[in-house]
Amino acid sequence: MKVGMVGLGRMGGNMAARLRDKGHEVVGYDPFSADADVDSLEALVAALDPPRVVWVMVPAGQPTEDTVVGLGGLLAAGDVVVEGGNSNWRDSVRRAEHLGQHGIGYVDAGTSGGIWGRTEGYCLMVGGADEHVALAQPVFDALAPEGGFVHTGQVGTGHFTKMVHNGIEYGLMQAYAEGYDLLARSGLDIDAKGALSAWRHGSVVRSWLLDLFVRALEQRPGLTGLAPVAQDSGEGRWTVQEAVERGVPVPVISAALYARFTSQDTEGAAMRAIAALREQFGGHAVLPEDAPGEGQPPVTRTDEAAT
Repeated sequence: MKVGMVGLGRMGGNMAARLRDKGHEVVGYDPFSADADVDSLEALVAALDPPRVVWVMVPAGQPTEDTVVGLGGLLAAGDVVVEGGNSNWRDSVRRAEHLGQHGIGYVDAGTSGGIWGRTEGYCLMVGGADEHVALAQPVFDALAPEGGFVHTGQVGTGHFTKMVHNGIEYGLMQAYAEGYDLLARSGLDIDAKGALSAWRHGSVVRSWLLDLFVRALEQRPGLTGLAPVAQDSGEGRWTVQEAVERGVPVPVISAALYARFTSQDTEGAAMRAIAALREQFGGHAVLPEDAPGEGQPPVTRTDEAAT
């Protein structure tokens, strides 16, 4: 299958490579990447045969908005836009309605896998009409590992599901980080890294995140070289807001979100642990020289749309 890929950053570039590895032809566009195959959205659309499938993998917010609007003026009825960034699900519904006026399909694809997705595959949480999902199904099959794809329902449900996924991710990372902090500051000379490593084998708290945490401790003993800052990247906040609207209690996710709001503790190891985990699975890192001054937002070295 021939597919367009807009955005060739850490995730988009790896997704394009995985698709090619699986035998698909990818036409990539990214004005900031030397790996781009074309130099404009117009050229990308022209290089594809209808019905076209274009995957948008750019940062959420205005970059995604501009890209989708631009494609809406270039694509034709029967074409499909797949949006894989961490967009707010309400924006996805609105964008689908806009493209639908021109007969263009819209699929919101919550995407998880971070920098490991090229080899391990991406978990895909996909919302959209059956016929639009079916057109892009070969792409989903190539990107996802066995069992890692779900058609969650109508447009908006893909990004809603990914929002909840990232809220859970907040809570899991916070729990591991706080446990490590307590072990490290117990005053009992506990081998904290050894304890976490042992938990990976047979323990009920073993997980891939724990594997990555131990890997981070091996690469950065004592988590040195990282600022104790973890950004509130949006999805955790949206998860709590949606829960409030629905009267659903999410105390763990809420607490993890608030911990990120106060992640300026220069003594504690918990936020360094979360920073290390985010570096491991998504390539995000806040280095000491990037840490914010009092009252200033952190500068994060990341250019990607999703993790």
